[in-house]
Amino acid sequence: MWGCAVTVDCVTAYPLVSTQAESFGITDLSREFGITPRALRFYEEEGLIAPRRDGATRIYSRRDRARIAWILRGKSLGFSLDEIGELLDLYDLGDNRATQRAVTAERCRLRVEGLRHQLSEVQAMIDQLSRFATALEQHAAA
Repeated sequence: MWGCAVTVDCVTAYPLVSTQAESFGITDLSREFGITPRALRFYEEEGLIAPRRDGATRIYSRRDRARIAWILRGKSLGFSLDEIGELLDLYDLGDNRATQRAVTAERCRLRVEGLRHQLSEVQAMIDQLSRFATALEQHAAA
């Protein structure tokens, strides 16, 4: 879904190892991604993945597997499940994922801006705390 598996030009927190398999069980994907079956069921409840059923057994497709990688990558970058769902939905527009890539890149840039702002606020707080501690120590020594 991101347009790559494991390549040099696509940094990914959850690379998809190449496989010929067309379907996967809940245990397979839980192990592969290091998540619980409950997490997979939760993503299904949230409408982010849609495994088919064979009785009570969930059967995940290659598409579901790719979407799970997207979900986990998005979560690792601080996106909400709603945001991740919106980005996943852009995959099906039929434009060779151009919109999905563009919107995702823009959302990443906005997130970077927000994090840079937070970082400057944290640095200002560190500086203020350091000055205050130094002033207290100097007052105590006097």
